[in-house]
Amino acid sequence: MTTLYQNTHSPERVTVSALKFLDIPFVLIAAIIALAVGAPTLGVIVGAAGWILQRAVQLVDRRLTNKLEDPIRRAGINVTESFGRIWLLAGAIIVAGVAGGRKDGLAAAVLIFAAYSVAFAIRLASGKPPEREPSR
Repeated sequence: MTTLYQNTHSPERVTVSALKFLDIPFVLIAAIIALAVGAPTLGVIVGAAGWILQRAVQLVDRRLTNKLEDPIRRAGINVTESFGRIWLLAGAIIVAGVAGGRKDGLAAAVLIFAAYSVAFAIRLASGKPPEREPSR
């Protein structure tokens, strides 16, 4: 019997992969709704742009680190990249707050918090990660 992670071409695997990026359309839809109801424009745009940028950095980093053979270097780069993305999001909130005011900073923070909550829920619902092949 094959499991979800043993068969990479199964329809279930494609669904799980597609769900990993559900936070991106969520951010775009949430930004449109927030702007429609009168949220501060600069804060919403900076928050959405910060979230999408950090997800792009994550995607590029994961592709590059998966090519590394040394698990210690891979772990070190993953930790550095993860903290860097947190600082990028914090920077987006600060930039929105300084450039536009407190309401813009709050709007950016709320949008980023909502996007993070969705991404976290998706990660929990996705189950355990696939098992890696042992290094030779």
